[in-house]
Amino acid sequence: MGSGHKVFAYEDVVNHKERKGCWLLISGKVYDVTPFLEEHPGGDEVLIAASGKDATEDFEDVGHSDDAKEMMKKYCIGEVDLSTVPPPKLKRTQTTSAVTHKHDKSSFLMKILQFLVPLLILGFAFGLQFLKKREKAED
Repeated sequence: MGSGHKVFAYEDVVNHKERKGCWLLISGKVYDVTPFLEEHPGGDEVLIAASGKDATEDFEDVGHSDDAKEMMKKYCIGEVDLSTVPPPKLKRTQTTSAVTHKHDKSSFLMKILQFLVPLLILGFAFGLQFLKKREKAED
């Protein structure tokens, strides 16, 4: 990175999340992708949605080509001051596991019902057929 690059506070990056000024934070570097919005193969909405936060994971999940990574260099305007970046939010795994567990119980009940209800209907149908044959035999 050359001496012409700046160091930005995280708040500066977060404030550039519109069409007229769209900055991305990827791997600690700040990219002004405003001129690239119209050219982006995934559409400008993708870039705007990734702005205003750390977009590193979003960028890596897509699996960009080497050419795309090379193209990024011309949009790099600096780095973010890592001391200004807030810590990542912790995921609430305990709540999630409780919800998942509750969902597992209802899912299990649904599977049992999907199996038992047709069996009960078949049993009822055979019972009615048996009773009709028995009534005819008695007549």
